[in-house]
Amino acid sequence: MNRSIDKGQRRETPPLQGRGKGWGLSVDQLAELHRRAAEMRRNPTEPERRLWRHLSNDQLNGRNFRRQSVIGWSIADFLCPQRALIVEVDGDTHDEAKDRLRDDVLASRGFKVVRVTNDDVIKNMDGVLTLISGALTTVPDRWNNSHANPSPEGKGLSATAAQTQVLTR
Repeated sequence: MNRSIDKGQRRETPPLQGRGKGWGLSVDQLAELHRRAAEMRRNPTEPERRLWRHLSNDQLNGRNFRRQSVIGWSIADFLCPQRALIVEVDGDTHDEAKDRLRDDVLASRGFKVVRVTNDDVIKNMDGVLTLISGALTTVPDRWNNSHANPSPEGKGLSATAAQTQVLTR
């Protein structure tokens, strides 16, 4: 049987996964991070649930956010991929030194991190949304479309552009 195998998914490949970003993740490590992120999406904290109500469906400045996105070795609470903006909702268990180190690594990769506390989300949602909105205006777009992978049917490419792209492939 002569099937072609995607070498990026073989267990014996060197630990240089991470979608070409050079994060040095193995296939198993990446799979575990995605499993944990999926679990975190299924069981959000109350502050994360409340903030998601305001960030989902492009409600804040028309920007798309994702919940619990895997970025390198970490999982970001909320990510605006077009602006490379990460919003972290911190509870009582966060270690400031580790958070600062993680933020520095993400900044070196072009991400801006905004941190808010659980109390801020619960007691001052307007202030949190103003902070995030302000941060969105301070970082440039990473690409021209509002979505990284536009679909011909939905947001992103116009029908004409989608047809042209399909025809040129």
